[in-house]
Amino acid sequence: MALDKSAAAHSADNGPSAPAALRNLKVLDIATFVAAPFCGTILADFGAEVIKIEQPKTGDALRQFGTVTECGDSLVWLSESRNKKTVTLDLRKPEGADVFRKLVAQSDIVLENFRPGTLERWGLGFEALREINPGLIMLRISAYGQTGPKREEPGFARIAHAFAGLSYLAGESDGPPVVPGSTSMADYISGMWGAIGVLTALRARDQSGRGQFIDIGLYESVFRLLDEIAPAFAKYGSVRGRMGADTVNVVPHSHYRTRTGEWVALACTNDKMFERLTVVMGRPELYEEFRTSVIRVANRDRVNALVADWMASCTLEEVIDKTREGGVPCAQIYSIREIFEDPQYAARGNLLKVDDPRAGPLTVPAAVPRMSETPATFRHAGRALGADNAEIYAKYLNLTEEDLRVLTDLGVI
Repeated sequence: MALDKSAAAHSADNGPSAPAALRNLKVLDIATFVAAPFCGTILADFGAEVIKIEQPKTGDALRQFGTVTECGDSLVWLSESRNKKTVTLDLRKPEGADVFRKLVAQSDIVLENFRPGTLERWGLGFEALREINPGLIMLRISAYGQTGPKREEPGFARIAHAFAGLSYLAGESDGPPVVPGSTSMADYISGMWGAIGVLTALRARDQSGRGQFIDIGLYESVFRLLDEIAPAFAKYGSVRGRMGADTVNVVPHSHYRTRTGEWVALACTNDKMFERLTVVMGRPELYEEFRTSVIRVANRDRVNALVADWMASCTLEEVIDKTREGGVPCAQIYSIREIFEDPQYAARGNLLKVDDPRAGPLTVPAAVPRMSETPATFRHAGRALGADNAEIYAKYLNLTEEDLRVLTDLGVI
């Protein structure tokens, strides 16, 4: 893969002097779509050997989700299945389950997101696999988790946003609830929580020698991030409603339009920030009138109107320059076009340019977080279906070409 210079500093392999942090981990990714697989992507970025196991012939539905490229796989697949090796295996067939058990015996982690009880019906539940490999760590992500009255119900990120209370907060006060940004946000957040769980379980295994399973419901990943809405309701009975771009307990903390038509985000999170803003606006007397956050919240409409009027009198360049000089957090609200043009993204190598042998030139988000000693690496984009069958099955199970032919004829791989 060819890396551009800006990305290379962030994501190129630094060679033997900087071995990958997770290079000794072997991960079996039998999940679909984004949530649990994104945990695998994070682990793979930092050197784990992640083996993506898919249904023969059809593969993961993520391959056809989103914009499908000339190679037959989607941009989402090419980006989010990067650095993973791909094999095919039908876990529902006895022969496939047996092959999987043999791989589990040599692995550290299994990632899955089937409906609770599915793997158990196939004889591949955590307790059964733990007998084969006592140190096994299994990440289990489902719509509602492994327990509770809704455990067997299906769900996707949109359902998680609704059930977690996030969709209720998204939109204008007099309008319907809307999509809170990305429709896949709960999936990505769950994958991140999953990575935290896996790394925590690995640390525990270092001490006890025993593995464990991590149980995450998609909705839980979102609900955990909703600041004070739970304690506020429990203590005071308050139910936060939709507030558009505003924030419940801070003003001015919203979106405003400039004279030239662009939108900017402004964040005055404390009294000091508001004082700075009044100086930037050329209206320092406003600080005396609205000195505390409590006063500003009580006068939300007036404060917002004053800021909006000032923004509307300035060009985007004037707003950005003045707030920067005044130490007030402010940024233009970007579309992806502005992101690709911004020098900060370029300087940080956030947009990783690669040349894929199947799809051609690609630009994908670079890995996060940035590590000083063991940085992430980009080795390849999402692979073709079954691209690594011969390598993986020969390497770990000593299967010959004839063995693979037999399994292929049986529909196992």
